[in-house]
Amino acid sequence: MTTTIERPRTTTHAGSPVDRVDGRAKVTGAAPYAADAAIESPLHAVIVQATIARGRILSIDERATRDVPGVVEVLTHANAPHVPTLPFDFATPMSEQLAPLQGTDVHYDGQHVAAVIATTFEAAREGALLLKVVYEHGHPPELDATRSLDVEYPQQYFGTEAQVRRGEPDQAFESSDVQLDVTYSTPNENHNPLEPSVTVAQWRDGELTVYDSTQWVRGTRAVLAKCFDLPEEKVHVIAPFLGGGFGCKGFVWAHLLIAAMAAKVTGKPVKLVLTREQMFTSVGHRSQTHQRLRVGAARDGTLRAVLHDVRNESSRVSTFVEGAGGVTAMLFEIPNIAITHSLARLDVPSSTAMRAPGEAPGTFALGCALDELAYACNVDPLDVLRRNHNAIDGETGLPFSSKHLLACYERGAEAFGWSDRTRAPRSMRDGDELVGWGVATATYPAMRMPAEARVTLGAGGTIEAVSATHDLGTGMYTILAQLVADVFGVEPSAISVRIGDSAFPTAPVAGGSMSSASVCPAAVDGAQRVLRDAIALATSTDASPLYGVPEADVEARDGMLRARNDPARAVAYADVARWANGGELSATGKSGPEEGEPKYSFHSFGAQFVEVRFDEELARLRVSRALGVFDCGRILNPKTARSQMLGGITWGIGMALLEETVRDPRNGAVVTNNLADYHVPVNADVQSIDVLFVEEPDLRFNPLGIRGIGEIGITGVAAAIGNAVYHATGIRVRDLPIVPEKLLFGESNAA
Repeated sequence: MTTTIERPRTTTHAGSPVDRVDGRAKVTGAAPYAADAAIESPLHAVIVQATIARGRILSIDERATRDVPGVVEVLTHANAPHVPTLPFDFATPMSEQLAPLQGTDVHYDGQHVAAVIATTFEAAREGALLLKVVYEHGHPPELDATRSLDVEYPQQYFGTEAQVRRGEPDQAFESSDVQLDVTYSTPNENHNPLEPSVTVAQWRDGELTVYDSTQWVRGTRAVLAKCFDLPEEKVHVIAPFLGGGFGCKGFVWAHLLIAAMAAKVTGKPVKLVLTREQMFTSVGHRSQTHQRLRVGAARDGTLRAVLHDVRNESSRVSTFVEGAGGVTAMLFEIPNIAITHSLARLDVPSSTAMRAPGEAPGTFALGCALDELAYACNVDPLDVLRRNHNAIDGETGLPFSSKHLLACYERGAEAFGWSDRTRAPRSMRDGDELVGWGVATATYPAMRMPAEARVTLGAGGTIEAVSATHDLGTGMYTILAQLVADVFGVEPSAISVRIGDSAFPTAPVAGGSMSSASVCPAAVDGAQRVLRDAIALATSTDASPLYGVPEADVEARDGMLRARNDPARAVAYADVARWANGGELSATGKSGPEEGEPKYSFHSFGAQFVEVRFDEELARLRVSRALGVFDCGRILNPKTARSQMLGGITWGIGMALLEETVRDPRNGAVVTNNLADYHVPVNADVQSIDVLFVEEPDLRFNPLGIRGIGEIGITGVAAAIGNAVYHATGIRVRDLPIVPEKLLFGESNAA
């Protein structure tokens, strides 16, 4: 459906830096998160996890656990309700093909093997610690993706070809003037949102209500209905606020089903909150990647061939492809290309989507390889990026709907002062510190899915927008209020936005940076439908000051409807609603991708510029300055958009310099399973970050011209930092994170 936006005023709220409408509720503690569900006297469940990586359960001794005062039940494979194993699809997005508590086999350290339910959290935790599980160990676990003999070559991931070949890449590489053959690796990384995953489950009269920290209430509802053999209308999933997610809450994990099982067995509501340690094994992670890039080019840096081989890990009970080669297939003009993706089946927890899955590690490897090419050709790295710019999607052959990447390069170079960069490594210094500058390209697909939003003009002139979408902290509450306010000519504070409820009109998962592009046009469509009905009612009602005025001459302005050429003739929305049958006007707006064969490729783009400083005597490496310039279509709220980009760039700093999930090589247990040992950027790590937007609406993508911005901010950052580190030190570190010892002592892959 095509929707146009009408702007009766020259100044609109959309596009303005409006404060978050939900900000006060969050900072005052009034915003209800899943753990705050208003359920009286819930029981508490604590999960018990396997302590072996491969084998089976021989016995479970519950006696000491059941002796703990307050313990109500112990849920194991022996007494858990039956739930089926679901194959993954987007209709029922169960992350693992492993139904919880249904058997004795153990597939990884941290697998859920029991749950203790008690009247207090403390009793449940004590009971869980006392539960004695005896295991039979299987074969020694496989934990190394580079040595695994169980390797698969998937054909697709999320509808994208995983194995790509065009031209004659091998011959073109061998005949190229300049040849690079380099391998990059990225480690396991964990999401660590501020709010851990939470489920509060309650059964009542054969119906299931769940308060869940989920990025997709409709997908969660579908899984619960399927697993417990219920009609979807008998399952209610509520998630009005999330304390971050980044992908780990996008699909459904075992703890949700265990909470629902526990509530079913006990007949009482049950609250289950994962601990910080359990978050490292229970809700996915970014897979480690090993990426070999063979790059052939002309002497001026023009690409002739790229062969990009990606291997990532996968558990034995799920399949998730970290599609790092997708960027290479799409981004630059490369006449000869070969991309492979392989999965090494290991005895580890399942991986999942993590902010910019595929693109984050992919832009690291490709961005660093192009920087290495620039040095091999004695060409400015930014010139290599410009020289290989492509107006056509290399993967699909389609023209981009809108692409202003060259403008991002130019604006970024000017703002960053790139012309002052000296070319040779170790040639820039400030006192005791070596200074390096790096650049890389950012990109992420623009996606949208069918979505709906119901807009209602109600009693007293209230205006409400409702959809089953989410706000992970991204600003969805605010931009919906801005857009609907513009349609009705009111302030955003006059709009009530309700989201995060499976009973609301449908919306896609809050992932893939698709929520704004999907839901916002639907909200505008619904608002315009209601406005048209309101104008029709106001001009046809005898008691209305607008009676008899042509509908085309009525505008929404200053919080009311009024005659465009006679402002004295005006009517309040409260009066219009009073005249309506039932006392309100309501319409459900819809939006979705164009049907038929695609005509364009939809992507967002950007340029990341970074300055690093390295003190060799103190072994101190820091990012002192970063600038991101982004082409993401029309920006609805510069304040919240900038916040998203600041977060993405900060995460990129963590990816490049700090983050690494370390496993015990004996059994795969995560040893960095807390925020003391798993390092993320803190205030001292984040210096000056600037964000600029090349704001060109993409009206071929959707009628508002907007594209998602949640994930592009992290892409390219790690590469820009790695390139800056090489420029500063002359040491090329190809495996993340770039910790100081790799610069002091040099690893085998440092050049």
